[in-house]
Amino acid sequence: MGEMVSFPSNGHTGHGYLALPVAGSGAGIIVIQEWWGLVPHIKDVCDRLAAEGFVALAPDLFNGKTTTEPDEAGKLMMTLNLDQAARDMGGAIDYLKRHDAVTTAGVGVIGFCMGGGLALLLGCQRPDDIDAIAPFYGVIPWEAAQPDWSKLSAKVRGHFASEDGFFTPDKVKDLEDTLVGMGKDVELIVHPNVDHAFFNDTRPEVHHPETSQKAWDETVAFFHEHVV
Repeated sequence: MGEMVSFPSNGHTGHGYLALPVAGSGAGIIVIQEWWGLVPHIKDVCDRLAAEGFVALAPDLFNGKTTTEPDEAGKLMMTLNLDQAARDMGGAIDYLKRHDAVTTAGVGVIGFCMGGGLALLLGCQRPDDIDAIAPFYGVIPWEAAQPDWSKLSAKVRGHFASEDGFFTPDKVKDLEDTLVGMGKDVELIVHPNVDHAFFNDTRPEVHHPETSQKAWDETVAFFHEHVV
């Protein structure tokens, strides 16, 4: 099990959930929350990454607020201070890179829903520090947050859902075509017959165990190979 930690975040203090592997050290991975906040599901993802040998840190972008209500989650997401979120994510990267347990110069990033979009945004903001990005059904809902894709240097292996009404397969293909056309190492996989949030095992109405396991295994292998 992990623990809550604090870290400097450009003039204020950021907070997050940190999970360490049994071996005591490993590659660093940033985990970025869905619009529900730093909920047990996201902490569990950190624990699962630690079980795979990684040092995983999920920054709390909502400052302790969580919800299970979609309307409230939408409000939290749309009122998120993007500049502060960028500072908190950047502070989390700096914290990981300095942590004694982290054996890699770069880090990997995994994010879900809102966090998948932020993972891609972060890759454009901190290209020198991020080796690999795994966005799960990533959505960037803020017009002001459209990334400068030219700065992206990390390898990207994304996992999306054929039945997703937020980030539809045609949008996934358009993004993949754009990034591949720019020479980026990007593959965005659309899994058939699954819905948005298929990886979230706390939401049985959309969770798809088989697809979740496949996407997870591929992501773990991806991070082991490319976060160095």
